[in-house]
Amino acid sequence: MKVRKRNGKLQQFNSEKITDAIKAAMKSVNCVEEDKAEDIALDIEKYLINNNTRIIEIEKLQDMVEAKLMESGLTDVARSYIRYRYDRERIRQSRSKLMSDISEKLNATNVENQNANLDERSFSGRMNEANRVVTKDYALYNCMSEMARNNHLNNEIYIHDLDSYAVGMHNCLSIPFDKILKNGFKTRQTDVRPPRSVNTAMQLVAVIMQLQSLQQFGGVSATHLDWTMVPYVRYSFYKHFKDGLNYIEDNTDALPFDKEKAADVSINDEVYTSHPKAYKYAMDMTVKEIHQAVEAMYHNLNTLQSRSGQQLPFSSINYGTCTLEEGRMVTRELLDVSIEGLGSLHKTPIFPCGIFQCMKGVNRKPGDPNYDLFRLALKSTSLRLYPNYVNVDWSNNAGYDINDPNTYMSTMGCRTSNGFDINGFGQLKDGRGNICPVTIIMPTLAMEAKQALKENGDLVEDFMDLLDEKIHEAKDMLLERFEWICSQPMESARFMYENGTMEGYVPEEGIRSALKHGTIVIGQLGLAETLQILIGEDQTSEKGMELAKKIEALFLQRCTEFKKQYSLNFGVYYTPAENLCFTAMKKFQEKYGVIKNVSDRKFFTNSIHVPVWKEITPFEKIDIESQLTGYSNAGCITYVELESTSKHNIEALEELVNYAMDKDIPYFAINIPNDICLDCGYTDEFNDACPMCGSHNIQRLRRVTGYLTGNYTTAFNLGKQQETEMRVKHNHIYQ
Repeated sequence: MKVRKRNGKLQQFNSEKITDAIKAAMKSVNCVEEDKAEDIALDIEKYLINNNTRIIEIEKLQDMVEAKLMESGLTDVARSYIRYRYDRERIRQSRSKLMSDISEKLNATNVENQNANLDERSFSGRMNEANRVVTKDYALYNCMSEMARNNHLNNEIYIHDLDSYAVGMHNCLSIPFDKILKNGFKTRQTDVRPPRSVNTAMQLVAVIMQLQSLQQFGGVSATHLDWTMVPYVRYSFYKHFKDGLNYIEDNTDALPFDKEKAADVSINDEVYTSHPKAYKYAMDMTVKEIHQAVEAMYHNLNTLQSRSGQQLPFSSINYGTCTLEEGRMVTRELLDVSIEGLGSLHKTPIFPCGIFQCMKGVNRKPGDPNYDLFRLALKSTSLRLYPNYVNVDWSNNAGYDINDPNTYMSTMGCRTSNGFDINGFGQLKDGRGNICPVTIIMPTLAMEAKQALKENGDLVEDFMDLLDEKIHEAKDMLLERFEWICSQPMESARFMYENGTMEGYVPEEGIRSALKHGTIVIGQLGLAETLQILIGEDQTSEKGMELAKKIEALFLQRCTEFKKQYSLNFGVYYTPAENLCFTAMKKFQEKYGVIKNVSDRKFFTNSIHVPVWKEITPFEKIDIESQLTGYSNAGCITYVELESTSKHNIEALEELVNYAMDKDIPYFAINIPNDICLDCGYTDEFNDACPMCGSHNIQRLRRVTGYLTGNYTTAFNLGKQQETEMRVKHNHIYQ
């Protein structure tokens, strides 16, 4: 007699397996009548033999066991046996789905473009996506509480980067380049000496970004690259000046110090300027070297794919406040290389994300020492979308040290910023980053509140109560993950802890000593759609804005309380939601259907943004969003959408950026269409064909969240593609 298994294979019938299964069920409910297990098994065997059964299906055999248990009065044992069957079936189905999902990813039959910086069709991309399927499943069922898992699966609170959760990896970091370059650093294979030229220093910036990006799942940033490069510009200038003395002036005794002291001497010091010919030669050669160094850094960060899936490091560079001539030279060349573009077609660089730091008295107005660099930045933005603009004077960064660029407001290109550290670092930005985020999907909560609304109930108040409950659960979810990350050994991120790229690490205290200085943040998705569910309006109306402020005030109030209670840097985060805007909407539609002005599109609106389809001026958009950005202390961005003709109106762009800064917008970006013909290199905005050569081989570069990516029609997911196509041009600035 044979038993047919679920996979179709036949196995010899063995009554002992039935006995063992019944005994296991008995044990689970503390039943002491184990002698009945063997009797039931023998009864079933006799029945099958008497009926000349040659083959019995495994499901039918298990049904017989359940029936016999019930007949014998062993009701609790029967229930336990049924639960066991159910659990086994669930595991089998889960495993089957897991294998199916892995197969889809390995064969690239379900390309979702969850990350516009990742090629899911490449060998490494397919392996990466398959690995993510496994590690995400592991994280959900092995690394968190049932509460956290249910919030994620129910589309209420999204846990970002589950695959990285599984191994206890953190999110992003602003790298302390001043320290790392000054001291040199160690890698797994060797160690690297401190650089002694701007060319070497720039190359090491790219190298360090690539190495650090392997220790984490998010972005890396240089918070003040212009200031950082000052000593290395001086090293290079010294060398070129010495060459000028030797070859032009035939004077080898003019320098009273050696190269090691050069980092402390301004290139405008009299020791240099008193030799005009050698000085001019050194200036010309230093500018040339800086330009080539910046070009090399840009090429490295756009070609060295240091993560699986052919990903480039998510890199950002902040600059624009250094008024020393050395720093000004660096900023100028960073912008000139951006304007020139990369490669034979002079394409717009995707990385690093350039971020110009606007600062009163430094670069905002005519007469400011770096105003000329601000104008050059605007020209670069008009042609290349970068740089974005960060507000050093943002009210939430009050208390920064004007003499310490390490404390100036800076961001990682997506939008992440480091607020005030409750554990001793204050407004220090370097060596700190976001440890982990979650995002509350507010439209789901609004629908849950609406469906549960009792007669004469108050929908808004019910929603606020539910939101408050979920904010507290989000806090608990972050604490769970933070503890899991803190439990990892230092060796998991040796480069980071050994070289102090994350500040504060004390070996005797473990990695928590460094992690506690980072942020753990509660994000949000879909404010506009949430308001539509609750009151039928969004934040562009007076009534909608009133409720929006109430919602955002609750986020900030709770995060402020959590920060004090747990001595951890809880913060409010306006989530980028590159993939989540699409996947959360799909789940929402499956549960609630299509609701006008809520789920009648393929995407939710990011965080607190004005819906992209709203017909408003850029100034109106800034006015609306500036009323809400102050509630975020861990990262947000405001952007406006302009016509490609803005490249001919730098004055209008200047007015727009200054308006955003004066409205206390912390981080501002301008979206300008950037289409390039991949045959002739013509760049502008055009339709199906290049107006110069007629080619249809066109790359349409757009901003996905805070950073740029390749052709949005192939790199973005379907939700982001539709969002991009629906973006209304805020072009009333020209009227």
